[in-house]
Amino acid sequence: MKFHFKSNRLLNYLAILAMMGILFPSSAHAHAYSASYTNIKMNPDKTEFVFYIDTLSIIELIEDIDKNKNNELEKSEMKEKNHDLEELVHHHLTLDLNNRQQEPILEKMVLEKKEDKIFLTYYLTFPAFTAGDTLSFNDGLYVNDPATNYVNLISFEFAGTTGQAILQGKERTWTILLAEAQEEQSQDGQTSQPEEYQTQPDSTQEVDPNVEATTSSWLSFFKLGMLHILTGYDHLLFLLALLLRRQTFKQYAAIITSFTIAHSITISLAVLGVITLPSRFIESVIAFSIVYVALENIFRKEIRHRWGLTFLFGLIHGLGFANILKEMNIPKADLALALVNFNIGIEVVQLALVLLVLPLLTYIFRLKSSGLIIKAGSIIVAALGAFWFIERIFS
Repeated sequence: MKFHFKSNRLLNYLAILAMMGILFPSSAHAHAYSASYTNIKMNPDKTEFVFYIDTLSIIELIEDIDKNKNNELEKSEMKEKNHDLEELVHHHLTLDLNNRQQEPILEKMVLEKKEDKIFLTYYLTFPAFTAGDTLSFNDGLYVNDPATNYVNLISFEFAGTTGQAILQGKERTWTILLAEAQEEQSQDGQTSQPEEYQTQPDSTQEVDPNVEATTSSWLSFFKLGMLHILTGYDHLLFLLALLLRRQTFKQYAAIITSFTIAHSITISLAVLGVITLPSRFIESVIAFSIVYVALENIFRKEIRHRWGLTFLFGLIHGLGFANILKEMNIPKADLALALVNFNIGIEVVQLALVLLVLPLLTYIFRLKSSGLIIKAGSIIVAALGAFWFIERIFS
């Protein structure tokens, strides 16, 4: 009987560890993804190509570039590994004109600060593209790393028309057909320009001139939202902390709804440039929100009106979600579609995880030792949140 009791208690603790495993993967680093941005501007005489990537990714990609092991890319280190830095883009980033690879000219490489993060920016020029040409861009960075969360966000401009595309996962080739511009007479007598480009998300598909440019972009932003929440371990841990205490289904529904509304508001406002806060402050408050909710789970006897607290912290979490989109400079005409699908991607994953965790929580709440299990889980959550808070305050 004694062995049976200990076995049950062991199973109970394994239950909460399994729940944390669902929402919190093995990596202990928040926002563990590599992000790069590509801006392509096709002028009549040349193609301007600007590529920038976070310096932590550079340190991962080029062996021994970080000589002093401080996780920062310094100018002296760039100078010593200048050839490797040039080869990184020449070998892994290719731009094809009608299936013929084009040779770029590297104008310069500079370190730039964007949203409190340091990026290495490459300024390159390619030959000009004209209407009727097919352009293919391939990004081979991290292609042999199955565990990577690397994403490349593309913005392009041709003949006054702009658009966006996203390369992530196994989708590493973006193809665009630069169609002839034709003036059309609208019903009100005004001349208008139809779409001057057609895109395909995968180079293995034929370029269909009847496919609208937004066909692939809505799915790309949807997938980006899913990736962003799945790699945003701090957001997932905050969600777990909110659910850990026993509440009614109505209370759970109010929590999820308020979090959704709050971060949807601030994602939109941040991308539009209405709200701008330092990323260190945002990330620190996100970590603090995890600690606060976990401590509330431990010390508060009753949990009421948690939806209100969730809404307030959700506003800050939304600013964290928005950082990756702000750098794309999405035109206002395309912004609504991008934001809606990015948000839907976040919500789909969030809802799926909640549906996975709630049955396990229901089982735990029925156990005699549920109070002890929830307290132990909340202590672990608070400790992780505190670690991130200290790390971000002093980084």
